[in-house]
Amino acid sequence: MAPFLVLLLFLSGAASDLTVLIMHPGDDVTLPCQADDSSISTVQWTRADLKPDTVLLYRDGRLDPTQQHPSFKDRVELVDRELKGRYASIILKNVRSNDTGIYKCGVTTSNSTPTESDIEPIIVHLHVREPAGPKDGPSSPGGRDHGLAAGVLLLVAFVAVAGVLM
Repeated sequence: MAPFLVLLLFLSGAASDLTVLIMHPGDDVTLPCQADDSSISTVQWTRADLKPDTVLLYRDGRLDPTQQHPSFKDRVELVDRELKGRYASIILKNVRSNDTGIYKCGVTTSNSTPTESDIEPIIVHLHVREPAGPKDGPSSPGGRDHGLAAGVLLLVAFVAVAGVLM
């Protein structure tokens, strides 16, 4: 799992529309999303692996809970209900391990049709995992994660130095 997370972190810097967030159970997290310069008429946050897939739906000036997945009831809200500054970010409260997944933000404005999004979908990969305990050592899962991360950093540094010397 750690190599996957390291890869996602590197890719998140290369892909401007991908955000990777690593949180602990019980945390509150803001999933970022921003529209362009028009007034927002609809915001829909989804997670494709869920049925129904809607995390939050805002339309006609209010939240619409009718299509919302039950696990997000009373745990998700817009950062700014008035959508000032074109922010369509949401706060997910008290995250759980089963909140791990890929979230997508779609925004339509008063200038678009109901079926098209005015922005490229914003993708957020949320990973919720238990914090490393105080007994982490070389044989514990947390210790292996740190060792792997250090090994990857050393390898990258070695390749960079070797490239400069050649």
